[in-house]
Amino acid sequence: MAKPLSASKLVEILRAEGVTVHEVRSWRTHNRNSKGPWGPVNGVMIHHTVTSGTAASVDICYDGHSNLPGPLCHGVIDKKGEVHLVGNGRANHAGLGDSDVLRAVINESKPPADNEADTDGNRHFYGFECINLGNGKDPWPEAQKEAIEKVSAAICRHHGWSERSVIGHNEWQPGKVDPRGFTMDSMRKRIAQRLKGGGGGTKPATAPKPAPRPSYEPFPGAAFFHVGQRSPIITAMGRRLVAEGCGHYEEGPGPDWSEADRRSYALWQQKQGFSGRGADGIPGKVTWDRLKVPRSGK
Repeated sequence: MAKPLSASKLVEILRAEGVTVHEVRSWRTHNRNSKGPWGPVNGVMIHHTVTSGTAASVDICYDGHSNLPGPLCHGVIDKKGEVHLVGNGRANHAGLGDSDVLRAVINESKPPADNEADTDGNRHFYGFECINLGNGKDPWPEAQKEAIEKVSAAICRHHGWSERSVIGHNEWQPGKVDPRGFTMDSMRKRIAQRLKGGGGGTKPATAPKPAPRPSYEPFPGAAFFHVGQRSPIITAMGRRLVAEGCGHYEEGPGPDWSEADRRSYALWQQKQGFSGRGADGIPGKVTWDRLKVPRSGK
């Protein structure tokens, strides 16, 4: 069990995980808290929208419809892998589900087959709707699956949960099929890799061999930079960013990866000619090698 994330903290941890975040209208105060409790939270639930088109899908998830008022989730993950936040608090996404499944999520064990609907899931789960028709034919771009992985890992990392705290709607409520097009077991494997320092559906990143002198820090991999990471490498990186006129720090830099580090690195990426997703503040190998971060001597 955990206290729900504040709106500001949710944005912070998603961006720190490398997610592009869009804040939709008044999402920070948009919720169904007047209709029931919100929290304690126990996990993350993944859905598909059965719609197409980013703008229309986001509007539906924000507004809901006559039979089911919005928000219908906390965030919408589009085909490009970008997240549109539409609600903060209780949302109409999970509905009634199986108490045995909730117990398995809390215990972080394999979820049993869902065969009853006796527990309020809207109280206990963050919900993310992923834009997909759900017909088994509409493709799931790698960028979208990677965003599901990142969003789930960011929330699990913050709360100290494992990948077992992430389930699909089809594992919660009898008769539901979403998300259709990939298995939740395969997604949980990806989330587990990211929580261990890997990501992107690949094996965990390994640091390259030390470069010859003059000796600079080799690129440790994008997944190295996440909330909770503490390393002298981050201090050394921050000092180089300040030296290059890209410092965005009120204090520091220090060894703990922070939003100030991400903003500062984004300035460095922009200085190197990158923009959009290429300037999201998460280090990549090209800009890291150009920064020439001195070895930390750790």
